[in-house]
Amino acid sequence: MKIFVVDNGGQWTHREWRVLKYLDVETEIIPNTTPFEDLDVDGLILSGGAPRIGEEALMLGNSGDYLDKAKFPIMGICVGAQFMALYYGGTAGPASIPEFGKTSVIIEEENELFEGVTNPFQVWESHNDEVKILPDTFKNFAHSKDCAHQAFAHKEKPFYGVQFHPEVEHTEYGEDIFKNFIKICAKYKK
Repeated sequence: MKIFVVDNGGQWTHREWRVLKYLDVETEIIPNTTPFEDLDVDGLILSGGAPRIGEEALMLGNSGDYLDKAKFPIMGICVGAQFMALYYGGTAGPASIPEFGKTSVIIEEENELFEGVTNPFQVWESHNDEVKILPDTFKNFAHSKDCAHQAFAHKEKPFYGVQFHPEVEHTEYGEDIFKNFIKICAKYKK
């Protein structure tokens, strides 16, 4: 299994890589300018990052190209998730109430990414921006008190977005979420 982490300048990008490595996945951190044609992977993580999505989406490099061409699963985390929603026609921008630190996420609907996760569960947040309007091609399946779109999935493609950070130790079931993503990648590899 080979899942690369696309570096969007996030403070915890190395943790995403480390969780995958710990779970025996062949992984590396790659620049977001890497051409799609150079990717030989079973899945991608679009990392969180410093860009403010409403003003600096171009700083996410070739992320749009990956979404256009990938036949494998992609999980966007924080700004990676925001970019995914924006790219498909939704809106993202400054949060009414930015979330930092511990937050409780409520699962609205079952999804394979959250298999085995209790409802609600505690996550770690670090964001000024959020998805405001989800595109019609996506379905929301979790929220928190101050963020309507904590987790969502494309209705037809194996693309997932999470606003919170599953890679940090303060997030309950973070490792399980990564394991579930690996299972999804394995299913598409067959």
